[in-house]
Amino acid sequence: MSSRLRATLLAAALCHLSCAPLLAQSPVPAASIERLDPALDTIIAPGTSIERVATGFGFTEGPLWHEGRLWFSDVTGDKMRAVAPDGKVEELIANSGGLPNPPAGASIGSNGMAPAPDGTVLMTQMGARRIVKVSRDGRLHPFLSEYDGKRLNSPNDLVYDKSGALWFTDPPFGLFNGLDKDPAKELPFNGVFRYADGKLTPVITDMSLPNGIGFSPDFKTLYVGNYGPEMVVRAYHVGPDGALSAPRELIRFTSGRGGPDGLKVDTAGNIWMTGPGGIRIVTPKGKILGQIKLPETAANLAFADDGHSVYITGSTSIYRLRSKVKGMLPLYADGK
Repeated sequence: MSSRLRATLLAAALCHLSCAPLLAQSPVPAASIERLDPALDTIIAPGTSIERVATGFGFTEGPLWHEGRLWFSDVTGDKMRAVAPDGKVEELIANSGGLPNPPAGASIGSNGMAPAPDGTVLMTQMGARRIVKVSRDGRLHPFLSEYDGKRLNSPNDLVYDKSGALWFTDPPFGLFNGLDKDPAKELPFNGVFRYADGKLTPVITDMSLPNGIGFSPDFKTLYVGNYGPEMVVRAYHVGPDGALSAPRELIRFTSGRGGPDGLKVDTAGNIWMTGPGGIRIVTPKGKILGQIKLPETAANLAFADDGHSVYITGSTSIYRLRSKVKGMLPLYADGK
């Protein structure tokens, strides 16, 4: 989630005050799938429809398939909710960003989530600038909030690798009084961190706005999106000890509404990444196979259910489509 919301914050704030989640399970005529390469047909069947599952939110983000429902964050509504496959919505956590008396419409709610090895769910809190654990009874427990004695900026997205190390991005989007210029900012960089064996290490410090993050199926490549002003997605080789090397530019965006935000990877190695105009499906070599277009900004996505369901968080709504290729489900999903 990022400053792309500035043009729509007023509408989001009004929705936060007056809109209730609505069931809206039906195909969306304004949504489309653009085939840019014949290989897309092996990933998404021709004629696949996109449906809106639920709507009426502020700005949706951080989707995670968990215990048969999609958990997701409303970063301007400051709530964490779950939506069932039939579209029924339940509020799970109010004031999910953890900031007392948050300003209406600010981007300070919760964001990314990931299942943890102990059966809890890790959740980033943009307002409180930390990562917390959500226990099965819904209680929140502090997990990570500082590096080298300084507060984190605003943890955004996170993922585990197969060794059990946690990786997360830390842009300044929750610092609503000027982002990098906010006097509350304590770190001199906006980083990507790795947490392993009780030690937190910054592994990337040269990105202006690191955002979406994910691994290749063999966990030997790390993908990180930089929201802007240079809108790129980078790929890094991951060494046995988590050391990164050989950075390369996977894809670059030059214009359009939005930027590289959330990303996920399917079991064939294709990267599904949000960017200006929708979601690109890109090969590990950077070839764009197709694009999913929605009537509103797509911020993130999650593979769900059997791995062939794709849920998309698109501004005020949750969308869904089917994929022929199974997506990578998070490690430790539902206790596995």
